[in-house]
Amino acid sequence: MSDTVYLDHNATTPLAAEVREAMEPFHHARFGNASCKHALGQDARKAIEEARAVVADFFGCARDEVVFTGGGTEANNLAIKGAALGRRDRGKHLVISSVEHPSVSLSAKFMESLGFEVTVVPASPTGQITPDAVAAALRKDTQLVSVVHANNEVGTINRLDEIAAVVRGKRIVFHSDAIQSTTKIPTAWPFLGVDLLSVAAHKIYGPKGVGCLIVGRGQKLEPLLHGAGHEKGRRSGTENTAGIVGFAAALKLARRHMVEAGERMVALRDLLHLRLAESLPGVVLNGALLDRLPNTLNVSFLGVSGAELAARLEGVTIATGPACHDRASAPSPTFQAMGLGPDRASSSLRISLGRGTTLADIETVSERLVDAVTALRSGKSLDAAAKKTSEHPRCPRCERPLRLETLRTVAAIVCEQHPRCRYEVALSEPTASSVAD
Repeated sequence: MSDTVYLDHNATTPLAAEVREAMEPFHHARFGNASCKHALGQDARKAIEEARAVVADFFGCARDEVVFTGGGTEANNLAIKGAALGRRDRGKHLVISSVEHPSVSLSAKFMESLGFEVTVVPASPTGQITPDAVAAALRKDTQLVSVVHANNEVGTINRLDEIAAVVRGKRIVFHSDAIQSTTKIPTAWPFLGVDLLSVAAHKIYGPKGVGCLIVGRGQKLEPLLHGAGHEKGRRSGTENTAGIVGFAAALKLARRHMVEAGERMVALRDLLHLRLAESLPGVVLNGALLDRLPNTLNVSFLGVSGAELAARLEGVTIATGPACHDRASAPSPTFQAMGLGPDRASSSLRISLGRGTTLADIETVSERLVDAVTALRSGKSLDAAAKKTSEHPRCPRCERPLRLETLRTVAAIVCEQHPRCRYEVALSEPTASSVAD
């Protein structure tokens, strides 16, 4: 692992050392079942409730609004199926976006088999869902709207507060999948305007197999799992105490480092984009320019197979797309929703940075990508698009093209038109406590 440059953090993140240490006692000495009344059980119950308080504090919601689940997929299923069934007397029309994770889109599709109707809201060419598009999909019998906070493939962010304004006052439940956005951008519950919010721990340097659904007070959910009534009857099943404790530890860690890490990742992401655009023709950004996760760069290398390119990058872990979708069979739903053709989709790579990504990693990856693309294009007859000069990334402040310059010992990305928009690439190593070992 130490010899590999890992740039697939949108698929999963390594377990942080601090998180692993917090979890360890609950695998051994503190192994009790939190439903038991004896000392071991109550010790586990106390740990779970302390973790619930951490989660509630991070998102700014009430403790009783946090429902622990077995991960993000379960949280999304509970949100869609649970809310739809719990409020079926309100109507049987659901609205989802065209860029949702399969755990949302397939949950909605399942509800169609139970007599519900589903409207899929189209995305813009950058993968964004606009308030007007959501408003156009609403009907008198609409009872639930689900729009992802940030797409896992291209990183495009949806402005939930603006969509919430369209939904508000219509007795419609508003859900968002915040699995990719949590700890990367602000996800304060009071300001998002949603009624249900899905989160997963393994995207934030926590353990796999645990997450939560934040459920606003007064929201009625039909449980998916029936049993002994855990989580106040909303999610039966013996709690994963170690996982829940790890989830809370990951949020604590993120709170300390997310601002500094986010600034570094934006700079490193744009530096990588700039290196590629300066060195190669036919490099095209997929997704939104500004409304995008700070760690995500999805680009197409026209005239090249993304799968072949990823396979050539020895010592570099990069995805051709999300782990939940087989790109070998067809373009991803996200690319289809954005209206991008199969050539654009098949030549794309999703590069997702993490808190531990360094300048040296970016330099290594840029060199290997340029070499690999050049080799794969060699001898091929390329079309005009693949030969076209690549557009540089743009300043996140004024949207002007960026260029690279060196100031003494500091590399800096500089806006062509407004030098004061310069932001420096952090050459220092990430703080040790912010990353996994």
